[in-house]
Parts: sequence; structure tokens; C-alpha cells
Amino acid sequence: MSEFETLVGLVSQYSPSGQERGAAEWLVTRMKSLGYDDAFIDDAGNTVGVMGRGDKQVVLLGHIDTVPGEIPIHEENGFFYGRGAVDAKGPLACFVDAVAKVGAVDGWQFVVIGAVEEERDSDGARFVASQYQPDFAIIGEPNQWDRLALGYKGSAWANVTVRRGQAHTASGEETAAEAAVGVWLKVKSYVDAFNADKTKVFDKLLLTLRSMESDSNDFEQWARLKVGVRLPVEVSPEDWYAKLNETLKVSETIRVFVEPTGFAVPAWKCEKNTRLVRSFLSGIRSQGGEPRFVYKTGTADLNIVAPAWKCPAVVYGPGDSALDHTPNEHIHLTVYQKAVDVLRAALKILTES
Repeated sequence: MSEFETLVGLVSQYSPSGQERGAAEWLVTRMKSLGYDDAFIDDAGNTVGVMGRGDKQVVLLGHIDTVPGEIPIHEENGFFYGRGAVDAKGPLACFVDAVAKVGAVDGWQFVVIGAVEEERDSDGARFVASQYQPDFAIIGEPNQWDRLALGYKGSAWANVTVRRGQAHTASGEETAAEAAVGVWLKVKSYVDAFNADKTKVFDKLLLTLRSMESDSNDFEQWARLKVGVRLPVEVSPEDWYAKLNETLKVSETIRVFVEPTGFAVPAWKCEKNTRLVRSFLSGIRSQGGEPRFVYKTGTADLNIVAPAWKCPAVVYGPGDSALDHTPNEHIHLTVYQKAVDVLRAALKILTES
């Protein structure tokens, strides 16, 4: 299992968001043992490993945090089980091992980052977005060893609150709770109309109602909906919030308030015809694979750093994303090794051409 020491060791360090320090310290030690020129924990708590001193820079950005829920570490019939084996310590360990195998390349610098807080508000990625300006960026997420992800949808959340004055229960007037149902149906109707001519999921608005509650006091009734949406490239978070406010104008009696919550994230779509993509296509073929592209319906740290860095980027990493966050999260060790070999080949091609 020595060839999987980075994967096994990293996954063995349980590190849900907010508790990454132990895993970060372990990874710094591991990077130093693999011959990285420098390895440290930055001011945001991210693990950073540097290989090479050249002017051209490749940043390989993974994340070291996981969702909660510890899974017993074990290997069974070539499958390795543990929280983060797929999402996304598998891809991060792959980055660490591949760069170590490539080593220092004249004129180039590889920076491998294990970012914190990706599963919450991407604090680690928001920090590094202003710290680096790479020539190429590779983001670590599980998409199988022979696939490249070239896009992730954006997201926006809002609390939509409906208020009205108190009324007698026998008045027959619409209650705040009833009005909230009408508000939801209006939003859904707009989304359905927007999606009507879209054939690809990546181009659609994906709407969810995550919770609803209502209450009243002596003078007022209220109802609140927690509404989330996955955004296509053509709809910015600002556009979405503006449309919500426009759609939800009701009446003087029924007042609707839209309150954005959390961090809204725009969608991002990578360029396909780049030197970086071509290097990965060659790397995948070198391991007997037939390269495929995928566009994901979730969000990733790509959405944070790509608009800031404005350089060629891809998302790559071993593992089946269908196992993200599940209680039986696991990765096949052969698949992991293939991904390491693909990335090593891609980096060599990228830095030699």
C-alpha cells in the first residue's frame, strides 16, 4: 500500500469543515517527505506545497475538508473506504502524488493547495483567489479518471418572507401561509418558462424549496420560504435576485421581502480549446482511456477562483461523484493510480510543449 500512502494517510485524518488543522499538518509533513521545495499552512488554514521555482505557474487546488460523518477506514477487494476518499481528498492526494512524481521542471512552479471550508463557504478558495495569478489552474473534484469537468453551475439562496396584517379567521381573506404558497408557484412558473426551450441541464435554472415556516402575533401574520437555485452561465446571482423581486410583487395587503443569504456564486464554463485541456486529453489517452467532458450541476471552488485568475482551467480528479457525502464513500485504488498517472503525464506534456 506504499503507493497509496498519501491517499490513506490523508483520508485517515478526519477533517470536516472547521476541523481541518490536523489533516493540514499531516499533509505538510507528507509533502516535505515527498521532496516538495516548501510546504506550509497559510493564513487561511490552507495547506500549500510548492515544487519548483520557475516563472510559469500551475496551481492545483483541491480541498482538505469534508462533510461530517466519520466512516471507518478500511480496504476491501481493492476499494478504499473513508470520509473524503472521493470528495475530495482522493483528488487532492492525486495532485500531491502526481506533482511529486513529476518533480521540479525548469522554468515552472507547481503549487498544490488543500483548501479549507469548501463544503461551507469556500473560505480557503476565497483567500487564495487573491494570492495567486497562475498561468494554468487545475481544480480537484471527483469526475472519474478519464473525464474532465469544464463547467459548474452557480448558486444563490434567499429567504422569501410574506407578511400581512392580522385578519379574523372567518374573514375569508388570504392568509400569509396561503400567499407564500402562491409566491412559490409564481417562482416555479417563471423557472418552468425559462427552462422550456433548454435541452441541457447545465443551461437550466434548477429550483429547490428547502424549507417553509409560518407564524403570527396579535397584529401580523408571516410565512417564510427558503429558496435555492442552481444557476446557468447566462443568469448571474444579481439577475436572479432582481427577477425574484420583480416576480413577487403582490399587493398592498400582502408584502413580500427577498433576503439573499450566504454567498451567491456565479456559474463558470471553462474554455475547451486550450493547451491545458489538450495536455489532459493526451494524458488520459496515454493510460488507455477515451477522454470525455462533463458539465456539473453543482458548484465548486472553480466558481470562486476562475473569475479571479482568468487563466485556462479544468476540473479533474478520481472517484465517482455519485458517492459524494454518502455513508459508503469509497474509491477503487486502481482508479486512483490511473488518475495519478494521467495527471503526471498531463503535467509533463503541459510543461514540455
